Amino acid sequence: MATTIPGTSNIIYWLALSLTPGLGPTRGRKLVEHFSNAQDIFHASLTELEALGLQAQSAQAIVTGKSLELANEEFAKAASAKITLLSRDDQRWPARLNEIYDPPIILYIRGNAGIIAQPGIAIVGTRHPTPYGIGMAERLACDLAARGLVIFSGMARGIDTAGHRGALKAPGKTVAVFGTGVDEIYPKENRRVAESILSSGGALISEFSLQTFPAPQNFPIRNRIISGLSLGVLVVEAAEHSGSRITARNALEQSRELFAVPSNVTSRNSWVPNTLIKQGAKLTATWEDIWEELPATIKQQLESQTGGAASDSKPQTGSLFAEEKLSQAEKKVLAVLKEHESTHIDEIIEKLEGKVSSAEIFTALFELELSGKIKQMPGKNFVKSF
Repeated sequence: MATTIPGTSNIIYWLALSLTPGLGPTRGRKLVEHFSNAQDIFHASLTELEALGLQAQSAQAIVTGKSLELANEEFAKAASAKITLLSRDDQRWPARLNEIYDPPIILYIRGNAGIIAQPGIAIVGTRHPTPYGIGMAERLACDLAARGLVIFSGMARGIDTAGHRGALKAPGKTVAVFGTGVDEIYPKENRRVAESILSSGGALISEFSLQTFPAPQNFPIRNRIISGLSLGVLVVEAAEHSGSRITARNALEQSRELFAVPSNVTSRNSWVPNTLIKQGAKLTATWEDIWEELPATIKQQLESQTGGAASDSKPQTGSLFAEEKLSQAEKKVLAVLKEHESTHIDEIIEKLEGKVSSAEIFTALFELELSGKIKQMPGKNFVKSF
């Protein structure tokens, strides 16, 4: 049987369980409950494990030491990449995850491992939002993060990314729950956002092993963690058949508060939030709508940490990137853009004809997008950030 790396305590055994083929979190958890601890599982006989209903491949991987061998290799990779591994018997393990039906048995964490147990709100929504949806997600995330709440989301394009960016602008803390390994940034264009999350004291987390690629089936699975870590889930925009609907259902099953931003009834992205509101979700227009639903003890905790920031005054918000002096071309481009309505690049060029060359416009748009002052929507449309 393979030996464990000295000084790794029980984490290796939990890691070995998570890497055992055919053994999911539920069965792994039941095994630990049966044997009282993770380590004793790896001293059991093949007959004993099969008698407990384990698949042959799972039992053999445990008995032959294959699972421990994989765990030792994975632990070394994680240590080399400065990735923290948390098991369910770790004091830093978020207690809220133990309340859900199917909690993971191990978490990979890049960044601040302590942040995931702090009070927070999940913000989820469509990957194809309107300017209104992006603006609401950013503004609410910013206001809530400024008052000490951690913003949990999934780093997907659209509303998820807007939620992370809003929290960073507060400046506050945000946690991205991956459907890949934490060493695989997905989508690739969010690499800079991921770096900002880490540098601001947030975290990137996943239950999936390192180098896990973005398989479609992994994203609905990770949604239960997004809702499970949070006090409540806020849905901004989402179509009828979407991952956000799954997250909302998880929230209800986990007895979490459910919030929704009302949307234009003519938009397909309005289906989930508007339906949730009809079914009893809290209609959310400002941060106060969420704040007033928090337990009194949580509000007191947050107010003591932020020095009473949860007042009616608007928090000071900053750009995700350092403020830079705008060029004349950037100022003129910014002046023709709107917050609630996207503007096509042809219209921008037409409005600035004779004032700014097309080459200067392209450069200005690029610089403004990099600085977080505008966003590019599908089809070469641009909108001013809130």
